[in-house]
Amino acid sequence: MVILNQLRPPGRRFCMTQNPPPIVLTFAATDPTGGAGLQADLLTLTSMGCHALSVVTAVTVQDTVGVEHYMALDPDLVADQARCLLEDMPVAAFKIGMVGSVAAVAAIASVVADYPDVPLVFDPVLASGRGDELSDDDTRAALLDLLVPQTTILTPNSLEARHLAAEISDDVNEDTSLAACAELLLGTGCEYVLVTGTHEQTLKVTNTLYGAAGMLRQDDWDRLPGSYHGSGCTLASAIAATLAHQMEMADAIRAAQEFAWESLRAGFRPGMGQYIPDRLFWARHGGDGDAVVPDGSVA
Repeated sequence: MVILNQLRPPGRRFCMTQNPPPIVLTFAATDPTGGAGLQADLLTLTSMGCHALSVVTAVTVQDTVGVEHYMALDPDLVADQARCLLEDMPVAAFKIGMVGSVAAVAAIASVVADYPDVPLVFDPVLASGRGDELSDDDTRAALLDLLVPQTTILTPNSLEARHLAAEISDDVNEDTSLAACAELLLGTGCEYVLVTGTHEQTLKVTNTLYGAAGMLRQDDWDRLPGSYHGSGCTLASAIAATLAHQMEMADAIRAAQEFAWESLRAGFRPGMGQYIPDRLFWARHGGDGDAVVPDGSVA
C-alpha cells in the first residue's frame, strides 16, 4: 500500500474511493508555530496517508525559541473530546504527546483502556527543545502508573528515558546505560521502547528498539546540522501512521524513521529559533517526487 501518492498533474480530477484511509487519533497540546505538538501530528499523519483525529490536551504560548506558558485543559473536556470521536469512527492507532496534567493523564488512560486492541504510540514529552519543563514529578509518576503500562511503543529520547527510569529506580543516574533504562521502562508493562539518540554526543544519531527479548533493531542516521523543533512528535506520529497501515513493528519503525529523517533534512528555519521539519518534503518538487511506501523504499 502506497502511503504517499505521487502528486497528480494540474487539472486531473481525484476519484472518490470506497476504501477510506486509516484513522489515527492523537492526544496532544497545541503548538502555534506548527513545528511540534498537535499541528506536527496532523501534518505527519496526513502526509503519511492517514486521516487524523485530534484531542487537545493543553494550549501553549510558544515560538520557535521556546515555550512561554501553557494551560492544561479540563480533564473531563479531554475525555469528552475523545469519547465523542471514538463513538463515531473506528480508530486504527492512538498517539499521545504532551498531556499537561495528572488529571488529564488519568482521563486519557481511562479512555484508551476501553480499546486494548488499538496500538498506542506514546511520546513522553517532558520538556521543550529549549528545556522548558512541561511536566512535574506527579505527572511523570502518573504517566508511568497509568499510561505507559497500556503503551504499545514508548518513544523517549535519551534524556526522557533516563528521567522516566529514575522515577522507577533510585539507582539510575546520568551514567546509566540506555539499555538499562529501556529494561526498566519495559518492566512497567509497555511492549516496546524506542530510545532515540538525538541528545547523545555521537557522530551519528542511533535509535534503538527494545522489546521483551532485548534489543530488536538499531538504526544509525547521519546527524544533521542545526536544532529541530518537533522531531520527536514527527517520529512518534509517523510510527502511529505505519502501524495504522498494519505494518509489523520492526518495519514500521524503520519506515517511520526514514520519513522523520527526510522531514528533518528538508527542514527550514522560519523564525529566530529552531528549524521546523518539513513533513511535506515529498510535495515540494511540483509532482516529480517519489512516493513513500510502508517498507521505507520509494515507488
